[in-house]
Amino acid sequence: MKLKDDPRFSVKVEITIPFHDTDAMGVVWHGNYFRYFEIAREALLKQFNYGYRQMQASGYVWPIVDTRVKYIAPVLFEQKIIVCAELEEYENRLRIGYRILDARSGQLTTRGHTIQVAVEIASKEMCFVSPQVLLDNIEEAQ
Repeated sequence: MKLKDDPRFSVKVEITIPFHDTDAMGVVWHGNYFRYFEIAREALLKQFNYGYRQMQASGYVWPIVDTRVKYIAPVLFEQKIIVCAELEEYENRLRIGYRILDARSGQLTTRGHTIQVAVEIASKEMCFVSPQVLLDNIEEAQ
């Protein structure tokens, strides 16, 4: 089974753009898109019981080591958006894909991804495969 086809490994979060996220023209400042990705990522990870508190309790942190964003259409003050996050890879790293849609029209405004790797807290060593606790949680969710 592909993760893409399983709703347990994707999430949609609605956000209304606040004034403080925009520039003088009322357009969302480019760096704030990563905050929207973060909100959706946290909701996604909680779906398989591996949110940030569970990560830390399991002895690992997961820093972002790579990210990409493609701005397709502007997002504006007070606009309602849907941030979609989808688990794309998990065996050796977490790759999460994102789409931001206008809530009213469904128009795609933004696309991107983040890549995170596990780092063992005690040794500060990067793991080249995902820890068993993540694999177990994903297996339990399936």
